[in-house]
Amino acid sequence: MRPFEYASPRTKEQAVALLSANSAILAGGTDLLALMKDEVVTPHRLVNLKSIDGLRAVHSDAKGTGIGALVTLDDLSQHPVIARAYPLLHEALNEAASPQVRNLATLGGNICQRPRCWYFRNGMGLLPKDDKGESLVLKGDNRYHAILGNDGPAYFVSPSTIVPTLVAYGARIHLFGPKGSREIELEKFFRIPKSEQEREHDLAPNEIITDVMIPPADGAKTGYYEVRQKEAFDWPLATCAVVLQMNGNSVRSARVVLGSVAPIPWLSKEAADALIGKPVNEQTAMAAANAALAPAKSLGKNKYKITVAKAAVKRAVLNAAKGGA
Repeated sequence: MRPFEYASPRTKEQAVALLSANSAILAGGTDLLALMKDEVVTPHRLVNLKSIDGLRAVHSDAKGTGIGALVTLDDLSQHPVIARAYPLLHEALNEAASPQVRNLATLGGNICQRPRCWYFRNGMGLLPKDDKGESLVLKGDNRYHAILGNDGPAYFVSPSTIVPTLVAYGARIHLFGPKGSREIELEKFFRIPKSEQEREHDLAPNEIITDVMIPPADGAKTGYYEVRQKEAFDWPLATCAVVLQMNGNSVRSARVVLGSVAPIPWLSKEAADALIGKPVNEQTAMAAANAALAPAKSLGKNKYKITVAKAAVKRAVLNAAKGGA
């Protein structure tokens, strides 16, 4: 590991002032430190956020529930408000990573974690290319890469299993930087980079996440499903989070969000349209799955993921019909 400076500000204003082009934000450190040890990233300064007041709180009111960026995944999974009001998020939290990781990993860090693409993790860049400028992913082993939003040059998949559930609930993210605070829809925080100089997150220079706000989900039916190769801690092949608002037996509105299948959390309007105005049963769940994956395309070795993702969507929709997460 290369030498670096270490700073521990006590306010968000101090933190922002300490950030620069070649610095990194330290929260739980479960992802960043691994990247630094492998010299995938080599920041000259770490800005530790752990001493900043107000970033570890969970609070609820009529407008919804706010979650500080430094709340750990374990603390969040055990919070009574999350378990009662947001069962979809609660299940995803309990499925995420391992107990050891959940004890340290923070919500903000989970949102900002870098892709698990083995080309990126081996120092070949976010958009790895050979000497001729051709994609290493397309030419090489792309078994676990994107099947949606994969027109290029980005082919990695968004790594968080927590974020799709937050997007399904319609969460918003609060950011703070040199120009003050701003708030955006969480799904708009993620983007597909077109060059190696771009990042997959909409973080302006010297900006940090302060908290996430989830609107009330009273009366919603929610469903979650993920497919992994093994029961123990593993990265999913595909996940799906579903939030349905019902009008009697028919769907009034729907948010269907896929994970681990695209460079961003994939909010499927096609799947929602296939559900709205219809009852939820085997036929409509399959129709939603087919609609969600209609734009999918294989990169060569990941065609199986299309079938896997269809199964995740169908089962998440049916789980939502049962009223559970």
